[in-house]
Amino acid sequence: MINPKIKELLGFKPDDADKEVLAKWKKASSRVCKPCWELKYCPYGPFVEQSPVLPPLRPVAIEHNEYLKNCLRTGVQNNGVQLDAELRKMFKSRIRRFNPNDYPTSIPREITDMSCTLFGHICPVVFVAEGFTETLEPRRRGRYIPFKIKMRVVRRDNYTCQHCGKHLLDNEVEFDHIIPISKGGSSEESNIRLTCFGCNRDKSNLVEL
Repeated sequence: MINPKIKELLGFKPDDADKEVLAKWKKASSRVCKPCWELKYCPYGPFVEQSPVLPPLRPVAIEHNEYLKNCLRTGVQNNGVQLDAELRKMFKSRIRRFNPNDYPTSIPREITDMSCTLFGHICPVVFVAEGFTETLEPRRRGRYIPFKIKMRVVRRDNYTCQHCGKHLLDNEVEFDHIIPISKGGSSEESNIRLTCFGCNRDKSNLVEL
């Protein structure tokens, strides 16, 4: 079950059916990939801060609330800093407003996969990216890899598994999507590499940076 607050954060109505929300979210997130996966940095900069942040799970929120209570009892934070009047006022306000039911017990992985691993914000690419490209050639989607791309990848990678370095025979060659299709990866040459059967299965749908 998707917490209603999560639905609102992502732009849905709280009473939208979970199945419908996930279906729409999967469609939106599969059209794109997080730019940091390919560029190794975030091109959105401060714009990321305007994107929603997923709340902590209920056990984490409860634990933090207990921490605030303990700080008020002892007058000291975990880092040894004494509580001043302003901090006491803020902690008391947070404890007074705390309701564990405001926090989800779980969040679907399809949603958490699109959050920033550094700051926690949902990547803006899901909300702002368009389907067009800067060239006349459309972005290839889906698992189908054209034969000419397969041949270029085989020559480029010299019949060698790009994970373990094993030299491959014709019947041992497998093609791995660096950024998986399920996470918005394309079937373009730059996103394909050679692997052996074992390495391709071990990777599953993980993204290797």
